[in-house]
Amino acid sequence: MKNVEAYRVNGTPADCVALGSHHWEKVDVVLSGINLGSNLGNAMWHSGTLAAAKQAVLLGMRGIALSLSITDDEPDFRDLEPSLRLVLKLLLDDPKLSLVNVNFPDHAPKGLSWTRQSVRYYDGRIVPGEDPHGRKVFWFTVIPLQSAEVGTDRWAVEQGYVSMTPLRLDLTNEEELTAVKARHPLGEAPTIPLPPSPTEP
Repeated sequence: MKNVEAYRVNGTPADCVALGSHHWEKVDVVLSGINLGSNLGNAMWHSGTLAAAKQAVLLGMRGIALSLSITDDEPDFRDLEPSLRLVLKLLLDDPKLSLVNVNFPDHAPKGLSWTRQSVRYYDGRIVPGEDPHGRKVFWFTVIPLQSAEVGTDRWAVEQGYVSMTPLRLDLTNEEELTAVKARHPLGEAPTIPLPPSPTEP
């Protein structure tokens, strides 16, 4: 690609979005990725790629996170071009989709799939190693403990499809919030006044 203006920021992916939105006005959408390494299921919680897309939404823009499952072989992005064009056309043409997590399989996709997040448990292990300079590094590996449910992001990518999961920023568990209010009512104001500190008169 020629004549592309690019910048590097010494910060997190979310920092990059915040700084970019400060310097450029009228930004409509932030594309985060394509990240090498999938961000499926519970990996969404600690994904920097997805965090950048979330930051975009928090700042009033739209955010799309894009990630690619990888193997030991070098990925060939040319295999993704047809499906990537379809994904971007579909998502960018629909202004109601404000935050979407997209994951590609490690080979030419069979098609596209609307999915929900897989929330099955996994076994996280730390694998120590060294970088080329002899410094210690630690890889966090994820081994699913349960098979992926049909219709989830993990399932779609395992079947060779591009997974597209619409997300929201509000993580409130409304069902549990309603239930705990019934079990422990706090009166009209949803707060409990605390006793005065021992140091207060």
